[in-house]
Amino acid sequence: MNKFFLDLGKQPLANNYLSIYKKKQTKYNLKLFFNTKNKTVSISKRIPSEKMFTNKYPYRSSMSKTMRNSFYKLSLEIKKKFNPKKILEIGSNDGALIKNFNKKIVIGVEPCNNLAKITSRKGYLTYNKYWNFNLAKKIRKKNGKIDLLYSANTLTHISNLAEVFKSISYLLSNDGVLIIEDPSLLECIKKNSYDQFYNEHIYLFSAISVKNIINKFNFEIFHIKNLTTHGGSLRYYIKKKNNKKLKISRSVHKQISKEIKYGLHKFKTYTKFSTNVQKSKRNLLKILNKLKKNNKKIIGYGATAKAVTIINYCNINKDLISNFVDVTPEKINKFMPGKDIKILNYDRNILKKYDFAFLGAWNFRNEIFNKEKKFLKRGGKFIIHVPFPKIIK
Repeated sequence: MNKFFLDLGKQPLANNYLSIYKKKQTKYNLKLFFNTKNKTVSISKRIPSEKMFTNKYPYRSSMSKTMRNSFYKLSLEIKKKFNPKKILEIGSNDGALIKNFNKKIVIGVEPCNNLAKITSRKGYLTYNKYWNFNLAKKIRKKNGKIDLLYSANTLTHISNLAEVFKSISYLLSNDGVLIIEDPSLLECIKKNSYDQFYNEHIYLFSAISVKNIINKFNFEIFHIKNLTTHGGSLRYYIKKKNNKKLKISRSVHKQISKEIKYGLHKFKTYTKFSTNVQKSKRNLLKILNKLKKNNKKIIGYGATAKAVTIINYCNINKDLISNFVDVTPEKINKFMPGKDIKILNYDRNILKKYDFAFLGAWNFRNEIFNKEKKFLKRGGKFIIHVPFPKIIK
């Protein structure tokens, strides 16, 4: 049974950056539900994948030093621990992970044509398709079974989880390993980071819910690693139950115990989260309005999908945050979805014109602070909304 707990209002497609601002944009109700049976958290309105993952999709994994380093370290681990003969990545994006492997052993699956072209041009076999059972059959017929399947921040984008894991089970070898990583529901609730929810993030997983979902498909988690990426993520190492070579580590019990202790299996935890989110909205607007009253100039730092959720839920327009800056070419000189705030091309001197920078990319906080030492040294300040809205000197 799905129980409603939070309404984030009318939200545009989070990655639909427009060249010309339109006052009337298509928006969807973003409501969050908790499933009392399998303990998943999901959004109500499911947008067709074709509308979200287009040939102009703007997110590129390789644009972040943090993500490049994370994928590189993972590639070393995969080679050392599993030494697979065939690797497949679901949602290979611009190749941030697969570029670390020999082109002969790695396969990418990427539905966004503009991103699939990047890896294809570099000689990586890339299927420019949406992940489903038909594609899994096609890949198996041509390449045989796969030793290691990997997916980061992608499976939560696919509405039909039953088909997702049925397809993976069909393609993965009996002794194969599935590795998935996604934002941690526990960290989201603890940090009050409601911006993890937007149209693409149909689900937000906990270890509890992943265990419940994959059990039906004869899978089990054998290891879990906590990551700092995306504001706190979990990397799940999964195997088929009949694979006795890989033993279940203590990390699985430890993570699930933490989640149970925090109450992720109880509905009341989410009603409390809803109250905290509403309080966060009020306090963020208090900070921004006070700065505006004092004639302070504020810019948004990182035109992320997360930031789109915040500015639309809090109804923040250019009178409060005049512009955003970003380095992603597909976003420059366009407008934040749903709002009249234009995105400028980042350069090191642009922050000189501003007193405050709102951290739209708060999940890369350490990387950004290290990069913007001059801004901080001259008295510039950042505004962050997690775990609660505050100004950071």
